[in-house]
Amino acid sequence: MRLLAIFTLLGLAGAQAADDRRVPVIVELFTSEGCSSCPPADQLLSRMERTQPIAGARVIALEEHVDYWNSLGWTDPFSSSQYRVRQNDYGRKFLNDNIFTPQMIVNGQAQFVGTDSDRAAQEISRAAQAQTTLVELKTTPKGSDPDLVDLSVQVTNTQAGKAHNSNVYLAVTESDLSSNVQRGENSGRLLRHAPVVRSFGVIGKIDSRGSSAGAITSTLRLPREWRRENLRAVVFVQERDSYKITGAAIADLR
Repeated sequence: MRLLAIFTLLGLAGAQAADDRRVPVIVELFTSEGCSSCPPADQLLSRMERTQPIAGARVIALEEHVDYWNSLGWTDPFSSSQYRVRQNDYGRKFLNDNIFTPQMIVNGQAQFVGTDSDRAAQEISRAAQAQTTLVELKTTPKGSDPDLVDLSVQVTNTQAGKAHNSNVYLAVTESDLSSNVQRGENSGRLLRHAPVVRSFGVIGKIDSRGSSAGAITSTLRLPREWRRENLRAVVFVQERDSYKITGAAIADLR
C-alpha cells in the first residue's frame, strides 16, 4: 500500500474519550500457511477477535505471515519478509534462541505458543489494565476517488510527564481470507484466517521530550483486489526501547 501524504506529529489539546470503554489490546500472531501447527492458533485468534471474551478488553487481531516457511513446499500468499524482521526484533527483546511459529505476542510484552488459550486470556486481561496512551482514529472515504481514504489520528499520553520515545504504527488488515493449500505440511487443507495484516509501517514518532499529544493525518490508496468491506485500519503506539504497546485504535475502511 502506498501512503500519499507526509505524516506529521503536532501538538494538540487533550483528546475526547472514545465511546467504546473497552481497552484496545494488540494481539499479534506470527504464523504461516506452510506450518502444520499454525491453523489452530489462527483459529484461536479468529475466535477471540470475533467473540471478544475478555472483560474490559477489545482484542485487536494482527495475523502476520512470515516468509521463512516458503522454501518448504508452499509459498504463503500473505507472507512478507517484513513480518520475519519484526518477529526477529521481538526475538532479541525476549532473548529467544529460536524463532518459532505459531507465536503470539500481546501488546509487545508477553510471548508464548499461539495455541495457548489460557495464557492468551491471562495476558490480554493484564494488558487491558496497563494502557497509558489514548489513540483516536477516524477514517473518511474520499468522494473524488473510491480507492482513497483519509485517515486522522490523535494521540494523547494519559500519564503526564511519562511519555516515552515511541513509534506510531499503521496496519491495514483484511478479514475472511482463506487459502486452499496445495503443497507442504498443510497440503489439501482449506485454511481460514484471523484478520491478516496486508500493510504495515511507521506513520509517526513520539519524542519523550516533546508534547504529550499529537495528530497524524494522511491519505491511503487501497488496492482494488483487497475486499473493501473487510478492511480495517489499526493504529498503535509502541515504545522503541521496551516494545510495549501503550495504546491502540481500530476503524473500518469501508
